[in-house]
Amino acid sequence: MIPAIIQNLNRGINLLNSINDEEYANDSTAPYYSSIGVHMRHILDVFNCVLKGMDEGIVDLSARERNELAEVNVAVGLAYFEEIQMKLRKIEPTSLERIVKVKDDLGLGMVTANYTLAGALIQAHSHAIHHFASIGYIISQLGIDLPDGDFGYNPTTPRGKTFNE
Repeated sequence: MIPAIIQNLNRGINLLNSINDEEYANDSTAPYYSSIGVHMRHILDVFNCVLKGMDEGIVDLSARERNELAEVNVAVGLAYFEEIQMKLRKIEPTSLERIVKVKDDLGLGMVTANYTLAGALIQAHSHAIHHFASIGYIISQLGIDLPDGDFGYNPTTPRGKTFNE
């Protein structure tokens, strides 16, 4: 599980290594006017919430750090990726089945549910893929090439199919 998550996060690193701060922070793309950097910071914040809460057994997904510098500076974004990957590599495989309480505000207040640590990491990983797809739209509008053909695709998505099929 951890190698697959790290492999996917490496796609984000590869993108950041191919763009500059101006492209990273560009928030001119409609309809949401968010930048590559905002999405990257958000992805990493979710992983950080899981990693911060795993030892105490309480993961609060609403307690994101929202480091604005990680949204506008590629070097800071890259350092955040490296920090998250380092923490992921330290997870003992035997701890993945441990139960953690995951808290989040779903729009009508805080909700808490029991997950395994593996389940929380799977959710963070799927969330990252979803945001990579949004980033794919942004970079296409900015005229930047995708870093690789799998960027933003869930491994279970059939190639050549649309969501309407």
